[in-house]
Amino acid sequence: MNAILRLSLPLTLWLASFSAVYGLHGLLCSSRWATLAPELPGRLLLIGASLAALALQALLLVLLRSSRWPHPDAAIHRISMALAIVALVATAWTLIPTLTTSHCL
Repeated sequence: MNAILRLSLPLTLWLASFSAVYGLHGLLCSSRWATLAPELPGRLLLIGASLAALALQALLLVLLRSSRWPHPDAAIHRISMALAIVALVATAWTLIPTLTTSHCL
């Protein structure tokens, strides 16, 4: 894994998961959802998407820490690990409202 990918992937994954979960939230709260799939529980989809985003961030953290993708520069390794931890915390923090609040306010 090259240095640029190692440094940019954690926050890019956070941005993509944030956009996907809140885009799904917008779809579930729209009037179109009632016509598309009224039988699917929207809250469970949001919880599943949030947990999948957290699992992907945790997997990325484990992969960056593993010896399968070592980086010769120790500074790049430390920075990528710090960014992966920050992205995991940011994912948890920004997706808390989808897990704790009511579905559509």
